[in-house]
Amino acid sequence: MGKVAVGATIVCAAAVCAAAALLVRHRMRSSGKWYRAMAILKEFEEKCGTPILKLKQVADAMDVEMHAGLASEGGSKLKMLISYVDNLPSGHEKGIFYALDLGGTNFRVIRVKLGGREKGVAHQEFDEVSIPPHLMTGSSEALFDFIAEALAKFIDSEPEAFHPPPGRQRELGFTFSFPVRQTSIASGTLIRWTKGFNIEDVVGQDVVGELTKSLEKIGIDMRVSALVNDTIGTLAGGRFHNPDVVAAVILGTGTNAAYVERAQAIPKWHGPLPKSGEMVINTEWGNYRSSHLPLTEYDDHLDEESLNPGEQVFEKLISGMYLGEIVRRVLLKMAEEAEFFGDTVPAKLKQPFILRTPDVSAMHHDTSPDLKVVGNTLKDVLEVSNTSLKTRKIVVEVCDIVVTRGARLSAAGILGILKKIGRDTVKVGEKQKTVIALDGGLFEHYTKFRSCLESTMNELLGDEVAETIVIEHSNDGSGIGAALLAASHSQYLGLDES
Repeated sequence: MGKVAVGATIVCAAAVCAAAALLVRHRMRSSGKWYRAMAILKEFEEKCGTPILKLKQVADAMDVEMHAGLASEGGSKLKMLISYVDNLPSGHEKGIFYALDLGGTNFRVIRVKLGGREKGVAHQEFDEVSIPPHLMTGSSEALFDFIAEALAKFIDSEPEAFHPPPGRQRELGFTFSFPVRQTSIASGTLIRWTKGFNIEDVVGQDVVGELTKSLEKIGIDMRVSALVNDTIGTLAGGRFHNPDVVAAVILGTGTNAAYVERAQAIPKWHGPLPKSGEMVINTEWGNYRSSHLPLTEYDDHLDEESLNPGEQVFEKLISGMYLGEIVRRVLLKMAEEAEFFGDTVPAKLKQPFILRTPDVSAMHHDTSPDLKVVGNTLKDVLEVSNTSLKTRKIVVEVCDIVVTRGARLSAAGILGILKKIGRDTVKVGEKQKTVIALDGGLFEHYTKFRSCLESTMNELLGDEVAETIVIEHSNDGSGIGAALLAASHSQYLGLDES
């Protein structure tokens, strides 16, 4: 063999060896990056752990905080607000009632005809109205004038058969889902705006008074008979259909819970005790915090960067507004430290709240063999293309960890309420039914969240007690519930409304 041929062979061999070494190093590097991604996932899963013992500690701590919040003002992160709702619907209410449901960038006006125990909600109709953005940061007068005009237009469409008898006022239940310091069943002062509203001149003012002024200005003779939030409306709607409803929980963009408390359990500093022997308490449980909550670095950073650091910690773990954001933060760390989506970090992945909970739900429920929905969501939302099946499976796993934690903590919160009212055990010879009315898009539409919550409740309670507890979906409770509370607190109670 000639020298040239030998030299060429040596060069080729060297090239092959170099390529092989490069391939080995690439595989080792890829393996190392994947190992790092799996380590991040494993650590996150461990920190999010919700074994039954921990969940029972969360429930016990919530029970303690509920007692403390009732015992003294400011005694707990749970506000335990007196709602002045001491007369829940019985199912016998009759007549025509209106509701106004204001809790975001849209509001609804609702008209219902109640037919008593035989006919229930015999007729209902509603209209949804979008609030122009400039009214969300303008004056209170402009906002309430706009709402009153929409209500007047809705009343104008009222069929003649729905007109009130001569000498009677129309009555309205007002669902106002912002923090309010209630002063009676039909009055309360605004503590602060949330959800993008910022109208300073109404903070500290009676919101019912503001609405009434706007109605009077355009000649609408209507009495606001009940001022409530969406959770209490859900409780009222549930009680109208089922006398065993004792609590309501909202699991949607935000979260809250309300329950029926015995009058004798309410300290006298709250004022005169209710005549009926019971009072609805608005827990504001989104603000619950405990050392037993399984918080991670992602939760801490989300909280620190939020508009309300240190507040609404429970809500930031379980509600629809935040689940997608937690998933995004985990994926971002994997992308930054383990090149999870390739050599560069996707720019979209750096945008807070770009991954919404409906996106997480779509990926979590993907049953296609190649997880096509996951791939399409990553491409459409984060602009990440050509993901491997292995990568998609890990994304689903992150979704599952976040949502499972949220659902199981929600169940622990419900157990805390059951403990407070003594419904977490079964007395000898007694199996009283306890119904929890549940509403909100997260509970209604996220099937795996709902299933996990329900199975966790059974796990926490045990078979015997679980048989006595029913979780019932109360669809559209906040709007209909406000109308029902207007009926149960009507100025014409005792008169024939048929």
